[in-house]
Amino acid sequence: MPTISMFYGIIIRMYCSPGEHNPPHFHAYYQNHRAIVNIRKCEISEGKLPKKQSKLVLAWNEIHKDELLADWKLASRGELPFPIEPLK
Repeated sequence: MPTISMFYGIIIRMYCSPGEHNPPHFHAYYQNHRAIVNIRKCEISEGKLPKKQSKLVLAWNEIHKDELLADWKLASRGELPFPIEPLK
């Protein structure tokens, strides 16, 4: 699962496999916490992150939604997604 972004200790990854299950999502990791984030709804659908990191991840999702959806299309065809600019 390639890493597509990293910021403030948070790692964002997306599986690359044909037919990856919908809805479009990515995986966020922070220390021993992990969450799955629904890209279109911009919400955590599974798992949990600390409040501050959750807000950062969801803000990043909102800013980069179009890029994330484009990466999702690539990843769901088994292609590597492009890196996405981290929060600064």
